Amino acid sequence: MIPSIALLGEYTPTFPPHLSTNAAIEHAKTALGVDINADWVSTADIDQTLFERYAGIWVAPGSPYKNLDKTLEAIRYARENGIPCFGTCGGFQHMILEYARNVLGFKDAQHAEYDPYASDLFISKLACSLAGRQLPLSFEPGSRAADIYGALTATEQYYCNFGINPEFIEVLKQGPMRITGADAEGEIRVIEWPDHPFFIGTLFVPQLRSTPEQPHPLVAAFLTAVSAS
Repeated sequence: MIPSIALLGEYTPTFPPHLSTNAAIEHAKTALGVDINADWVSTADIDQTLFERYAGIWVAPGSPYKNLDKTLEAIRYARENGIPCFGTCGGFQHMILEYARNVLGFKDAQHAEYDPYASDLFISKLACSLAGRQLPLSFEPGSRAADIYGALTATEQYYCNFGINPEFIEVLKQGPMRITGADAEGEIRVIEWPDHPFFIGTLFVPQLRSTPEQPHPLVAAFLTAVSAS
């Protein structure tokens, strides 16, 4: 049976990160020689059968999502049950939110796109938008990200106006989630869940850099984890 990936988000055919997501999957499939289906699933349609139908989830850019709670439930289930989970841009932001609520105990942790006046605003509007910018970042030695890239540095492209609220960075560092990638100022750009087949979030959008000649290593690693699950 061919494994399938659920691309969680509100698919918009004119949104460049969504088109790049589809293309990056095809690039990696061809390079790896694997057959994997990928379906866009609106967050409003997430239900208890999601993980009966899909071997992995990619929480895609393009938030706010139609259903925040269902999105966080899917991320939590994947994290707790060893199901490959990849989050890019908005997906990364929601992985942070799920972690804050269900691991760190901030039950009211919120994202500024949904409630800009929340008291526990873990995701806030960036003082300077990163949309359209390419910036260098570094990886923690020994991290999954560094292993996948085969390097300790990279340059990646962003498409976001929201990121981690600086007020909560130290709180995020106190739990089990590994912060394994940062920019030159030390801002969090990559997170990983330890001892998991694949649970990685990036604030940048790696799929924008994928090409047929050079599939993005993170996308290829995600598909490899799905194939092995």
